Amino acid sequence: MKIKFLFILFLSYVATAQENLSYQKPPKEILELADYERAPSVNLDSKKEYMLLSYRSTFKTLDDLNQEEMRLGGLRINPVTNISSTVTYITNLKVRKVADKVEMQVKGLPENPRISNIGMSPDEKKISFSNTTAKGVELWVLDLASAQATKLTDAIVNANMGNPFSWFADNQTILVRMLVKNRPPLIDQKKDLPSGPIVSTGDGNVSQNRTYQDLLKNPIDEQNFETLITSELYKVTLDGKAELFKKADMYAGESISPDGNFVMVTTIQKPFSYIVPLSRFPQKSVVYDKSGKEVTVVNEVPLTEIMPKGFSSVRKGKRSMGWRNDKPATLSFVEALDEGNQANKADFRDEVFLWDAPFKSNPTSLVKTQQRFAGITWGNESVAIVMDQWYDTRNMKTYLINPSNPNQQPKIISDRNYQDIYSDPGSMEMKKNQWGKMVLNIENNTVYLVGDGFTKEGQFPFIDELNLTTLKTKRLYQSTYKDKKEDILSVEDVKKGEALVMIQSKNEYPNYYLRNFKSKGKLTQLTFFKNPFESIKNVHKEVIKYQRKDGVELSGTLYLPVGYDKIKKEKKPLLIWAYPAEFKDKNSAGQSDKNPNEFTFPNYGSFVYWVTRGYVVLDDASFPIIGEGTTEPNDTFIEQLIANAEAAIDAVDKLGYVNCSKVAVGGHSYGAFMTANLLTHSNLFACGIARSGAYNRTLTPFGFQSEQRNYWDVPEVYNTMSPFMNSHKMKTPLLLTHGEADNNPGTFTLQTERYFQALKNLGAPVRMVILPKESHGYVAKENILHLLWEQDQFLEKYLK
Repeated sequence: MKIKFLFILFLSYVATAQENLSYQKPPKEILELADYERAPSVNLDSKKEYMLLSYRSTFKTLDDLNQEEMRLGGLRINPVTNISSTVTYITNLKVRKVADKVEMQVKGLPENPRISNIGMSPDEKKISFSNTTAKGVELWVLDLASAQATKLTDAIVNANMGNPFSWFADNQTILVRMLVKNRPPLIDQKKDLPSGPIVSTGDGNVSQNRTYQDLLKNPIDEQNFETLITSELYKVTLDGKAELFKKADMYAGESISPDGNFVMVTTIQKPFSYIVPLSRFPQKSVVYDKSGKEVTVVNEVPLTEIMPKGFSSVRKGKRSMGWRNDKPATLSFVEALDEGNQANKADFRDEVFLWDAPFKSNPTSLVKTQQRFAGITWGNESVAIVMDQWYDTRNMKTYLINPSNPNQQPKIISDRNYQDIYSDPGSMEMKKNQWGKMVLNIENNTVYLVGDGFTKEGQFPFIDELNLTTLKTKRLYQSTYKDKKEDILSVEDVKKGEALVMIQSKNEYPNYYLRNFKSKGKLTQLTFFKNPFESIKNVHKEVIKYQRKDGVELSGTLYLPVGYDKIKKEKKPLLIWAYPAEFKDKNSAGQSDKNPNEFTFPNYGSFVYWVTRGYVVLDDASFPIIGEGTTEPNDTFIEQLIANAEAAIDAVDKLGYVNCSKVAVGGHSYGAFMTANLLTHSNLFACGIARSGAYNRTLTPFGFQSEQRNYWDVPEVYNTMSPFMNSHKMKTPLLLTHGEADNNPGTFTLQTERYFQALKNLGAPVRMVILPKESHGYVAKENILHLLWEQDQFLEKYLK
């Protein structure tokens, strides 16, 4: 059944009324920007021979959202098609040789394709993908050279647990999760009578579980969950022949060793849980040989309902288990040395192990980390890069280790505050090895770093080489653009000096280029996408920098209305869009990652559309919340919010553009929470727009956002920060919106409904819009266009 009406609750200054309002569209100026054709996504093979262009619709439709859906164990599944109900499908594929400019339409695609789960074969000559029909999911393969697509299976693929395809090293065989033959029917909750009550118990152990969505709730949910995620594993060859690899089980992941001789298969085990999602259900990992014969059990993880407090705490046992990319068949994994509890004192927090197939001998220790393990990048026999970090100090260390000599002391490459973007040394460049796996790009004892290049003076991305003996860097290239933004995506050929880059400006759509940094920066353009937003291409845009009253440096991207006369300086209404971010030091909080030359891309997640309606917009305004030393950021959350807002308004006011009595603030999710608090505790704003937020922190009692403490640790912080608890103070007009089916932890739709009821009954001017079928982010065209109409009507009423 199609959704025909949007249900809206509205409270005016005079009376309360329920409106049955059909979908509306925003004014012409906004509609022309919102209803545009999206450019394709671009994927290139590592040799830069072929380019895959993936086309998607700009929006979903309500029909897309109005499908059957089951919400189980943290998943949202379409039980008819057996794939996530939240997938955004690709609707067309084209192939282009990078050296040519002619795109080839992929031949043989199904009619009205709904494509997802794209994966490239190890030799990068084939691409696997799924196509979702009305009855289910099919496996298809695309040959890049001929641009020919071929269907390999009927609609019998089980994609309920994510990507169901894994390529073997022979480039001819794909491991596929298939629906179980004679699968039992799903149980209808409404028709099946329960056999008893739902009972949960606590065993006295302390834990810190956040508020998760879509959990299992009863035995019927458990049975349906097991039915939906149970698959059979088949080996499917490119000629369409299928051979059973493993019989039915609850498969959660398959990983094939680089040499293709072993397969690590992870299955979900029982018991299930009603308080945590499936990622914390019991799991068992078994390695098989390529014929399907069991080699050994490599990991067994129990149900993890009990977790120590803190973002640097982890579960006990083996974790982060995966194949070492630079060896034929070696597993690596990590185990905590502090029982996973960050409160325990320990000289070393984690230990990394290696385990060679066929796993006849015990794992061997590779390295111990002083902080919590944060990842490893493999290079070769003698080079690997290890990272560790600690949340409370925001510290990250990067080490050079020799995998062949575990007794050799790790060498520190960098030791920094990971929120300090000005000191970021960049990311290690990778390349594909003989098995098609990504490893460090090592040339003559040198690796390469690509950095974003944020500085006080602006953004200037760079390429550095790092000598692995001296650990000293040498700059090979740095962007010098002052009127464009250049992103360095990868170093393609060090000897030739070629890098893949993306270049854009305020009014030039981002396009791909090859940059030769050895030949005076020569550019070869690869794509030629046009600007779909011509009506605002000449709008004035700049990054402004200003200070909070305590001296913290702030910034925001300022837009002036279309056609604004900077000489006359007519004072216009101001719209501020922001999202708070937590920091442990003022220096990091004051750094700016904004680039005025970034393409002006309006979307429903900002106020930029309203430059066409006569408003000044300060987008992505800095709203840092700082807690230095032993102080936590949220101890002074309200005070810092207000200080940020005051500084932003004062900065734009000093430029002479705005009427300070006509300022609105808005935000999504935590930005909505910010908006409600600003309207409650300050008189700076004439109105606000809060989307998909959480307003009562007692409903997220075991932490939220970056707050690690629970409600009983600091009840005064939770209560003070909750706009719901202070609803009686809020008298400023507020537009509340929320998706009817929010899937984000903590931001249940109930949060907005209860906050609206409190404000309504206490006499606040408030309007609530619930968008049918939408999750935390909005995707349906009808809903988004109506949202833009609602916001425009609201701003016109309260600011103009």
